[in-house]
Amino acid sequence: MTDSTKAPSASRRHALKLMGAAPMLPLGGVAFLTACGGGGSNGAVFPPIVPPAPAPAPAPAPAPAAKFASAEFTGMPAPTLADAAAMATTTVGSTFKVSFDNGSSTEYKLAYQPFFLTGDMVSDGKGGQILAGGYVDINNKPIIDTSVAGKNRQFFSDSPDGTSLLSLPNATVTGIKGKPVFAVVQFEYNTRDLSGADTYGVLPSPIAVLTLDQDQTTGKLSLVKYHNVDMSSAHGLWITCGASLSPWNTHLSSEEYEPDAFAAAGSSGDKQFKAYSKNVFGDETTAKPYHYGHLPEITVNPDGTGSVKKHYCMGRISHELIQVMPDNRTAIMGDDYTNGGFFMFVADKEKDLSAGTLYVARYDAGYSIDPAAAATKITWINLGHATSAEIENLANTLNPADIMDVKTSDPSDASYTLLYANGKANYVKLKPSMEKAAAFLETHRYANLKGASMAFTKMEGTTVNIKDKVAYSALQNIQDSMVEKGTGWSVATNIALPKKLSAGGVMAHNLAGGQKDTDGKSINSDWVPTQTRALIVGEDIASDALGNTSNPEKIANPDNLKFSEKLRTLFIGEDSSSHVNNFLWAYNIDTKKLSRIMSIPAGGESTGLHAVDELNGWTYIMSNFQHAGDWGGIHSKVQGTLDPLVRKNYNDRYSAAVGYLTADPIQPKLSK
Repeated sequence: MTDSTKAPSASRRHALKLMGAAPMLPLGGVAFLTACGGGGSNGAVFPPIVPPAPAPAPAPAPAPAAKFASAEFTGMPAPTLADAAAMATTTVGSTFKVSFDNGSSTEYKLAYQPFFLTGDMVSDGKGGQILAGGYVDINNKPIIDTSVAGKNRQFFSDSPDGTSLLSLPNATVTGIKGKPVFAVVQFEYNTRDLSGADTYGVLPSPIAVLTLDQDQTTGKLSLVKYHNVDMSSAHGLWITCGASLSPWNTHLSSEEYEPDAFAAAGSSGDKQFKAYSKNVFGDETTAKPYHYGHLPEITVNPDGTGSVKKHYCMGRISHELIQVMPDNRTAIMGDDYTNGGFFMFVADKEKDLSAGTLYVARYDAGYSIDPAAAATKITWINLGHATSAEIENLANTLNPADIMDVKTSDPSDASYTLLYANGKANYVKLKPSMEKAAAFLETHRYANLKGASMAFTKMEGTTVNIKDKVAYSALQNIQDSMVEKGTGWSVATNIALPKKLSAGGVMAHNLAGGQKDTDGKSINSDWVPTQTRALIVGEDIASDALGNTSNPEKIANPDNLKFSEKLRTLFIGEDSSSHVNNFLWAYNIDTKKLSRIMSIPAGGESTGLHAVDELNGWTYIMSNFQHAGDWGGIHSKVQGTLDPLVRKNYNDRYSAAVGYLTADPIQPKLSK
């Protein structure tokens, strides 16, 4: 397009939407079992003789309502080149069975329904249209891709990620026929510009509030309004990834892969960070690296708009997806980083993340990824207490050299400590009286100095099973700094696996109260992780006929995690470089049944996962995908066949879908 304000043609948008979703599948032989009602005989047509009315019989007692008993997913096979079209789109061939305590059950055929593809023009709720996934600067002006002469257009993301679905009791959005519900959707990055040049991390991540019309007959959701949240008060957002819904109904976002402040301050500067600053502020020097790597919180307003508050006191780490516990104060956090840690934040007040204490885990020896092995004990190191306001002020005023001295070669000086950050050797010396600044602005390096187990490779999503008091964390890869003698490994971390597992796995953490930190001080929480064990892991294999290097019948490179209390099910979304198609899985923690419920377009990543047990009586699984057709080495056997199909489906690979799993004939319900 030569004009950045022009929408794609209606026919092309319609075709893209059709290609972006699996068809609504007919029920066929799927049974709907219900209690039988009484029947009557056919009456005569001539006037009856009317006898005297008998005394009224007592009304029968109403039948007790059927209550939810259990749920089960029946999985689908992985698509193959025998049906190449299925590998090039979102494919769903799974079912969902809900059983009730009266012996009845309902089984649903599942399908995928997008609200939009990024790059579509959608309703702004004010009579106009807005570009879905579109990028704007600090003044909320469109950022234009000018990389190809004559084809200028507004940048839009191909990588939607964290999504939260919620309702408000006092919603005021017009144009709703059923009930209004809201989804908050964040967009992680843009892969490439029109010229094909890499644009990862150089654009400020947008977050949108979607107003959805929930049909009260079918439970189906339809988009009514799209609103971009103003990020100017947060200095813009940096690479937002996974997200979660807080217990108080706000969207907890993330900023991962925080920019290295020392690299940004170097003589040549950091090219990525300079480009980011240019796109956000209009010049290369305005952005400050310490403003990024924190946790933004989005509050949805009744009119379908939203506001942001960035929390600077929860550690400047590679935030991925945090989980706040039922106490409304304790948050555990993944750290999507090589030489990452397991972090915990305990807020001073309920439902308020603007002040609290930051902790990092140290593990005893014996950490194992064998699900049959015993759990490993965790102790917690107190990194310090802070308010968001005081850390933002430090971010405004401090340079990295004010906080610590960092060298990348051995200075032959015993006052420096050798540690590993992102797989690279650092020799670090803390400046006097800079403990607080280091704890909250140079969190990775400071946690190393304090003796934490900074060994994890891409600890991604976290979630909680409240009934069993168990939390779960995804390890996308288990390699490098986790493996004895691996890249970035240090004996000081106490984690020394004998070999890598590229397929990764999911770890389970037992939660308890009455814990003390390594200084002997009580931790003011009843939801502290105390032990870790492996729950479910993948399996590395030799390359198969499609190119998979992890067993396609098991999880590989888990990323998004969400647990459903009612369904007793852990949902696992993959970000895999070892499955040709990434998958969305359902794992029942009681039966141990693992079911593949959706296949993502080849080269794409499963994102935006949010399991909602009941919203106005309906059950939802939110799911997006990113960067379809992002081909890697494992795709060499399928790329030639699939690339033209993916390009046709998803706007030459510039678009991706935001949507949810739907069902035929109505959205699932867990009650009758």
